[in-house]
Amino acid sequence: MTDPAAAEVRRLRAEEGLSVRQIQARTGLGRNRVYALLRGVAAPAWTRRPTARDGLRAAAVALRGEGCSVNDIAVRLGVAKSTAYLWVRHLPLDPDEEVAAERRRAHSKVMTDARWSAHRQARDTARAATVADAATWVGSMRHRELIMVGAALYWAEGEKAKPWRPHECRVRFINSDPGLVDIFVRFVEAMGAPRATLRFRVSIHETADSEAAVRWWAERVGVPAETFRPTSLKRHRPTTVRHNTGEDYRGCLIVDVPRSRQMYWRIEGIMKGMGDGGDGEGR
Repeated sequence: MTDPAAAEVRRLRAEEGLSVRQIQARTGLGRNRVYALLRGVAAPAWTRRPTARDGLRAAAVALRGEGCSVNDIAVRLGVAKSTAYLWVRHLPLDPDEEVAAERRRAHSKVMTDARWSAHRQARDTARAATVADAATWVGSMRHRELIMVGAALYWAEGEKAKPWRPHECRVRFINSDPGLVDIFVRFVEAMGAPRATLRFRVSIHETADSEAAVRWWAERVGVPAETFRPTSLKRHRPTTVRHNTGEDYRGCLIVDVPRSRQMYWRIEGIMKGMGDGGDGEGR
């Protein structure tokens, strides 16, 4: 028995040249059902995708045959580098051509560095002078300044109570910047927590030298490495591209202040006062 729906769908396609969406609207059938009924029926020419990029694809293949790199092909054809790669990835360069391409890239880098070296040197000199001038202007922070700076630093970077856990108030700070860690430790000391009572822990990727990182942080904060808590290791993900590697990578330092609920409340109050724009003198 012939399915009347199938016959009608095929007629609309063959005789009226309708698209799948138009056939859906006409018949009320689902998209998958229409596709199933049209199996073997050629789509009308007007529904096919434009072929303009087919010419670009052919040009990309031709350029690859001439030894052009993916970068060069993308620039010359005005397409994205990822698109050019998809078009020619089945045509790897010959080893000799790869060497030539690498040589061209190295030469280009040398020329670029030579062109901008004077500008970069002037920029770096200006930056160093500005940083030194600003550091001199700061000088040494007084007690009130340290408290306010430390509170703002903690409120931006430290652990805070969550709306669903409003009463779990404790002071915990984690950061990879040794300068910020130093300010925080000085801040909690000024708030009444001796450095010897703080709890330190390193958090670092498992592929790094964790023991060296612990020694480095211990020397930085001025406490024995033996007092550090067991290191927290982050699992290595091969698919992740990381730039924080090498000898200078020392992970993050976690600083816990024991029995710090009231200190947390004080930090909260300091931030409220700063946010309200209070101009009363500190004691």
